[in-house]
Formats: sequence, structure tokens, C-alpha cells
Amino acid sequence: MNCIIIDDELMARTIINQFVISKTKIKVEAEFPSAIQAIKYLNQNQVDVVFLDIHMPDFTGFDFIKTIKNPPQIILITSDKNFAFEAFEFDCIIDYIVKPITEERFNKAIQKLNTRQLREKDSKSNNEKQIDIEESNEFYVNIANRLIKIDIPTVILVSAKGDYISIKTETNTYTVHTTLKKIEEKLPKDLFLKVHRSYIINTKKIIDIEDNSVLIGKDVIPVSRGNRPELINRLNLL
Repeated sequence: MNCIIIDDELMARTIINQFVISKTKIKVEAEFPSAIQAIKYLNQNQVDVVFLDIHMPDFTGFDFIKTIKNPPQIILITSDKNFAFEAFEFDCIIDYIVKPITEERFNKAIQKLNTRQLREKDSKSNNEKQIDIEESNEFYVNIANRLIKIDIPTVILVSAKGDYISIKTETNTYTVHTTLKKIEEKLPKDLFLKVHRSYIINTKKIIDIEDNSVLIGKDVIPVSRGNRPELINRLNLL
């Protein structure tokens, strides 16, 4: 990670710089006595973290945050205790440190920063996996030591039967030893819907709906009361 420090007091910038260098692996790219100078820098450069004072001449720390289109993560360091509530209305603000800065308080802020970084990294990774799943048009099942490809758009319904899952396509039915949850993770959510604890259906293959059941091909599938609103919401009703 890299950072910049924004504070109109030279002593404050020096102390923060020393803490960052000695206590973290964060690289200090630049220091600025005013927020306006920092904005000019960020128009040309990208940083992960900003250590930011609130009270500065002409342009406050909050003005700075509102001006930046996609603000990086912010750790506020200020002598004013009165803006903590307002500060945490900004999602980008990680922590609020009141001067004078102590080593213990600084370390706590860095722990919060690291936690946020890990959480966002995990979230990004999960989103990328979800995109891969949704963009995939096929998956493979192991049947008698053979890997058989199933084209996802041909799947009509999936049903759970004990420790086995039945996958019914337009041409075949496959029985595999897995869980409904694992199959559900491989199916695009815009096409498939779990309508019952034991059934997932391809909503594009629905022929008829009556009361708490749907007709898929020749199969009548129950729809649980909790899943019915989502099913109705998926339909292109006139």
C-alpha cells in the first residue's frame, strides 16, 4: 500500500510520517500542507490511504473528501473531537484519531485499515468468482468415472433426493452424488431459481403455474410460500 499525508502543521506531518515508516509497510509517496495541493497530486496519481487533518486553511478535510470523485481510504487525524459522528457518514473513512497521536492509537487505526483491505479483497475475489460462474455456459458431472458436459441452458430442473441430485436436461437425466447448494452455485441466478428446498428450476422452461406449483416439461414442481413472490417477480406478466 502507499499513502499521502495532508496536514497544515509540519510537526504533525513529521510525526505521522515517522509512525507510518516505523510501524507499517505503507510507503509514503508525498506530504502536503494543504488539501488543494493534494487534490492536484491525486489528479495524476493513485494512492491507497490518506492520513488527513480536518482543520486546514481555506479547504477542510471534509471539503477534500467531497471533492475527490473516488476517494481512497481515509484515516482522519485531528485535534478536534467534535466531528467524529459526521466523519463516519463517509464510507471511505477508516478511523478518527484525536491528536496528540500515540503509538497504541495509531496501531489500532492501522489494524482497522488492514481489516478493511482484507474484507474488500475477499469481496472482490468472491465477485470475480461469481462472474465466472454466471458467465460459464456449461459444467461437468462425474458419472461412472466419466466427465459428462452439461450445457446450462438445456437444464430444465434440478432436484434433491437424499444424498443425490437429479439434473434433468432437455434430452437426459443425470444423477450425481453432490448437494443442491453446490449445483446452485454453478447455475446463473438470472436463469435459475430455487423454488423449494428440494428443487431448482429453469424459469425459462416454465409452462404453467397454478397455486403453489409450476409445470416444467411434464413435471409438476412444488413452490414454497417463501419463494413464490420471487418466482412471480421473475415472470413477464401482462
